[in-house]
Amino acid sequence: MNLRNTNIAKLDVETFDVLIIGGGINGAVAAASLAARGANVALIDRGDFAAATSSNSSNLAWGGIKYLESYEFLLVNKLCAARNKLMRAYPSTVKEIRFFTTIAKGFRVWPPIVYMGSLLYWFIGRCFTKPPVYRSASALESGEPIINTTNAAGGIEYSDCYLYDNDARFIFNFIRRSLDYGSIAANYVESTGAHFSNGVWHTSALDHISGREFTIRSKVLINTCGPWADDHNQTTGDTTEHRHLLSKGVHLIVDQITDNRRVLTFFASDGRLFFLIPMGPKTCIGTTDTQVDSPHVEVTPEDREFILANANAVLDLERPLVLEDIIAERCGVRPLAVSGDNQEADWVQLSRKHVIEVDQARAHLTVFGGKLTDCLNVGDEIADMVRDLGVNLPWFDHHWYGEPPAARRREFMHQAHLIGLDELTDPSSSEPLSERFWRRYGDSAFELLERIREDTSCAQLLIENAEYTRCEIELAARQEMIVKLEDFLRRRSKIEQVLRRSEILAAPGLHDACGLLFGKDADARLQEYAQLADGQQ
Repeated sequence: MNLRNTNIAKLDVETFDVLIIGGGINGAVAAASLAARGANVALIDRGDFAAATSSNSSNLAWGGIKYLESYEFLLVNKLCAARNKLMRAYPSTVKEIRFFTTIAKGFRVWPPIVYMGSLLYWFIGRCFTKPPVYRSASALESGEPIINTTNAAGGIEYSDCYLYDNDARFIFNFIRRSLDYGSIAANYVESTGAHFSNGVWHTSALDHISGREFTIRSKVLINTCGPWADDHNQTTGDTTEHRHLLSKGVHLIVDQITDNRRVLTFFASDGRLFFLIPMGPKTCIGTTDTQVDSPHVEVTPEDREFILANANAVLDLERPLVLEDIIAERCGVRPLAVSGDNQEADWVQLSRKHVIEVDQARAHLTVFGGKLTDCLNVGDEIADMVRDLGVNLPWFDHHWYGEPPAARRREFMHQAHLIGLDELTDPSSSEPLSERFWRRYGDSAFELLERIREDTSCAQLLIENAEYTRCEIELAARQEMIVKLEDFLRRRSKIEQVLRRSEILAAPGLHDACGLLFGKDADARLQEYAQLADGQQ
């Protein structure tokens, strides 16, 4: 909380070059891109960072193979290039993974044609991944016995990539990077309206924690509110060509269905893509696509029934999945950019491409749509547009994203070896501590080494099976602006995605973790989370 309080105290002191409203993926990359190039940047979000759409994705960073069916070759080319850029920039986090796609008998496209499409996809993707392979029904079953091939005509195996950790963690690291370059960011601060006067935006802000109201001044205002972008533009009087249609997506998380590290892909009963995605020791199943009118969505009994029924139909399980198997749920909306007065959308055809609209006269940007795969392009495009608005970016060619250089990683691994870090890894962990520390924290992982040198007990897990050590929680308390326990359990980590809430609340180390995160407010934050958990049962 000290970092957050310090940042809030600075928000109404000066006039910023840029104020970004919304701390999802688009806002996070905008902040990192602009701050690294020398802009004086502020970022606020009315909730926690990455609390909505950006923490409810499939955790996939893919090149958009499904858009080949609608002949959007230029979009696929752009997304594949963006995917490859992410994989090169974040080799520890954005990893190649094989997809096993099953084609049912009677499907609208003959399986060999689907395979030809996967070859085209591979070529468009610069042959950056392993090549696709055609699989007969029997080959699918032998390669992945859990697949029910009774109605399978064949299938393909191809590559895309996924986030090894969770989407919200990946997004927060962009915000952390912007802070390292001097930006001011604060969660739980809402923009309640803004007006443009004499070349300066005056944004009214409300701190939801203290109740304090104040004004933030900036030369440029960027709306990255995701599904709430249209609402915020109404408060500022901005008229745009584009707006959002909203699609609700739901994923259910269950115990690991197969220990093969593959994404199993099917076409659901309504014709849309349906995934089973590895998530550590669990499996994430979904997704749905339902047009909705509001960003405020929840999982319905119909959603659960749809996902479980489709999973049971395409898998050869010892027993069917039932409601009691659900460990956690992910539910959010995808903001889809459309122009004109179109009120309907073909969810099989409509893409997630982003659009950035600029009001030159009022120095205002709005970002519509987008997906995680394309995030680095969004950061670069926003920097171009802000510079065109007259903001000085003295380090315009500065490299603003990616893991630290390979030499730093080798130095970290060397120091980790010297202190025997991996020998301290808990037996329940899925990977050595050195790998996990580097992937999650980059250069900040050196701080964890120093803490463990001082006290080896800091390498111990505080919450059983959660894969978070004491020193990591200490680091999170200092650097990650954790206001509520859910911020840590659901977004800075994926603990709430792999453990049932009852297991988390019963964990002996949870109170100690709260003490490290919140100090004297530990009991209050723990009680707040327990009440939230009760309300979501």
